[in-house]
Amino acid sequence: MSKKLKAFDLKDVKVTDEYCVNALEKEIAYLTAFDADRLLAGFRDTAGIDMRGKKRYEGWEQMLIGGHTMGHYLTAMAQAYANPGVSKADKKTIMSMLTYIIDGLLECQANSKGKKGFIFGAQILDRKNVEIQFDNIEAMKGDIITQAWVPWYTMHKILSGIIDVYKFTGLESALVLAKGVGDWVCDRALKWSEKMQVTVRRTEFGGMNDCMYELYSLTGKDEYALAAHCFDAEDFYEKVLTKGENVLTNHHANTTIPKFIGALNRYVTCDKKVIKGKKVDAKKYLSYAEVFWETVVERHTYITGANSEWEHFGVDYVLDAERTNCNNETCNVYNMLKLSRTLFEITGKKKYADYYENAYYNSILASQNPETGMTTYFQPMATGYFKTYGRRWDNFWCCVGTGMENFTKLGDSIFFKKGKDIYVNLYQSAVLENKALGVKLTLKSGLPEKDKVNITINAVKGALPGKLCLRLPDWLAKGAKIKIDGAPVDYEISGGYAVLPAGLKDGTKVDITMPETVVAYGLKDNLAAVAFKYGPVVLSADLGTKKMETTTTGVDVTIPKDKVTDRDEIRLPGGVDIPDYKKNAPSYFERVDENGKLRLKLKNTDLVFAPHYRRYKERYGIYFRLKR
Repeated sequence: MSKKLKAFDLKDVKVTDEYCVNALEKEIAYLTAFDADRLLAGFRDTAGIDMRGKKRYEGWEQMLIGGHTMGHYLTAMAQAYANPGVSKADKKTIMSMLTYIIDGLLECQANSKGKKGFIFGAQILDRKNVEIQFDNIEAMKGDIITQAWVPWYTMHKILSGIIDVYKFTGLESALVLAKGVGDWVCDRALKWSEKMQVTVRRTEFGGMNDCMYELYSLTGKDEYALAAHCFDAEDFYEKVLTKGENVLTNHHANTTIPKFIGALNRYVTCDKKVIKGKKVDAKKYLSYAEVFWETVVERHTYITGANSEWEHFGVDYVLDAERTNCNNETCNVYNMLKLSRTLFEITGKKKYADYYENAYYNSILASQNPETGMTTYFQPMATGYFKTYGRRWDNFWCCVGTGMENFTKLGDSIFFKKGKDIYVNLYQSAVLENKALGVKLTLKSGLPEKDKVNITINAVKGALPGKLCLRLPDWLAKGAKIKIDGAPVDYEISGGYAVLPAGLKDGTKVDITMPETVVAYGLKDNLAAVAFKYGPVVLSADLGTKKMETTTTGVDVTIPKDKVTDRDEIRLPGGVDIPDYKKNAPSYFERVDENGKLRLKLKNTDLVFAPHYRRYKERYGIYFRLKR
């Protein structure tokens, strides 16, 4: 058995956390309400075949980026099919819809009005040349309304979705469809000169390198790896590797992060492989991804694990000055989590798991309205704004698409394996059941309300075949205490994990106490700016619902219109300076839990803080300025 760390398959993990169960239910209700023929309408129109009397969905789907939703939808539905938290009845509906859509796309591919293998669903600029968006990118024509709106980005979403259908459901027709699209990519990309490759890479292309490397890993066809490499921005990778000052400044974040996901996939799939007679040395690509990750997390990331202002990275460490109503594009976090997950699997370094937990709780879970299931585009960092969500059938932003994916894979990074050893990375109630190892772990978590986590072990062969490794989070107030069947135990610590011995018997109960406390965090461009966490969760203060008006930015992206608050400052107690206040933050709060849910009141104020991920319908403050 491999000794490399690897996440357990999505099908092995059922999330039982109450908040997440609701999130999944809302997502499945949304996904299964789609009209497959409307999703297919643009693709059928492009192929010149019967549209079944249906038209494209509204919003972005009516524009030159149309069809990107199809890719996200396919991935989300495929994940939902694999997810054990989804009912058998819903899985039957999902499989029926996926089969219908893949067959519909194959019909479009067979009747392609572009080159062989081409499918696309965007608004059509020229029926005599349905590939004109791609031609325009090569000709450096990029007006998103009249010429081209990131067609390679859209193709990445489409191809990734098709690949995911094959990976999660085993539907062979999806692999046939994916190979057809991959052959089309090769036919275009492998003809580019180096100069043309640079030209194409100047426009957002999503993770075209990533999905083509993925197709190579599934098929072994060398041309797919060669075409993927056309999208590797080596000049930029090298620039980032220097760790230079402001190396990411003004770069569009969601254009940039997938480039490094693709770079990392080159390392995973191609290193030491012989491709077209040449042995590939891709070790440097791991370094590219590691340095990029460090740069984003250290220089551009808020307490929630999210980044950017109006989709762009700012100047290094300048975060307080860029707190607005347009921070933290949700797609960025979706991609940072993909990057972090793979880096953890490769390196085993706990920092990637710590980041994953933080961003997962405080940006991803925070992105969904638990009543409607709709998701955010931006999440403001300026005090006094509120979250806004996409509309069900007429926005179809990029973050609506990644939102579909986020909430059908909530269990994909809780448990990992290395050989026969099991790693627990997230302390969220869930059940792991893996037939190959013959184990079932039932994890029940009281976090963040209580600092207790319980794991019950069931083992087919009478005992766990390997060790149980428990992540010791970076937020622990003091050392974790562990009991096995009620008896306290000493434990080995290795790489930031508490390692319990192999052979834990069937029926064993492991009790973990994980002390939590309030911790204050600052921002490097303003020492007086402060935000708080309690255990794994970022805290935000309720600032009411006065004048909840919205406006739009970009292409019909909903944002809160006005900042409304008279409470964006916290006065320092007499004789206390900023460092002392941050150090002694717990002493300034008192618990005032409501209906068993965590609430923390800041003493001598009317500010009441709660886990930010649960806040969805009022104005809030995460960062406050300390003032005498």
